[in-house]
Amino acid sequence: MTKTARVDWIEGYRLEGKTDSGKTVLMDTGENAVAASPAQLILQALAGCTMMDCVLIIGKARKKIEKFWVDVSAEECGGHPNIFNKIHLTYNFIGSELDDALIQRAINLSEEKYCRVHAMLIKAAEITSSYNLNKHTNS
Repeated sequence: MTKTARVDWIEGYRLEGKTDSGKTVLMDTGENAVAASPAQLILQALAGCTMMDCVLIIGKARKKIEKFWVDVSAEECGGHPNIFNKIHLTYNFIGSELDDALIQRAINLSEEKYCRVHAMLIKAAEITSSYNLNKHTNS
């Protein structure tokens, strides 16, 4: 299946991307940027892709996530093109029904089998991950 996208220049470095399903995203860069840069969107896409997998896998185990976020840090190699050569994902879960085995299984399945963004980036960068699990909720 072929996927398509279009990116239109608005002004300065501001761009608007549109997917083949009509979804839009604004991109920008520089000191007065009003949106994420394309490189920043790559890191967000990686986190978003693996998070969606984790939500699905944990949901199939019939466990409830109270709160979930991923912090991403990336090292740039310097020079041009200034690519990311190391990326680290820190998964943060809160939920009284969650346990280490389930979290590790969800992350491993995502990173090794399902997340296509991870599969593409792992060819260009070292990607590592860790997780934090807090079973105590503030309810």
